[in-house]
Amino acid sequence: MGVTETITSPTYTIISEYNSTPVLYHIDAYRLSGDEDFENIGGREIIYSGGISLIEWGERIPKSIPKDAVIVMIKITGPCSRLIQLKGLEKI
Repeated sequence: MGVTETITSPTYTIISEYNSTPVLYHIDAYRLSGDEDFENIGGREIIYSGGISLIEWGERIPKSIPKDAVIVMIKITGPCSRLIQLKGLEKI
C-alpha cells in the first residue's frame, strides 16, 4: 500500500490516517463509549470513504462494523504463541 511511516496504536488520537493507496485508517475504539461516540467523530464516514479501515476494539462499536467486514481475532495462547482466527473472508 506504500505506507512508509511506522504504524502505531492510535489510542489517544483514536484515528490515525496514513497516506497510501487506498488511504489507510487505523482506528482504536477502546476509549469510545459505543456506536454513538463513533458516529459523532465521523467514524461512519471514514469506514465508507473508500479507504481501508483497521479497527481495534471493534466489539465496543458493534453496530458500526460493516456486515461485510473481515474480522481478525487474536487470542494469546502462551507467552510466545497466538491463535489468529479470520472471519468473513468468504465475502471478499
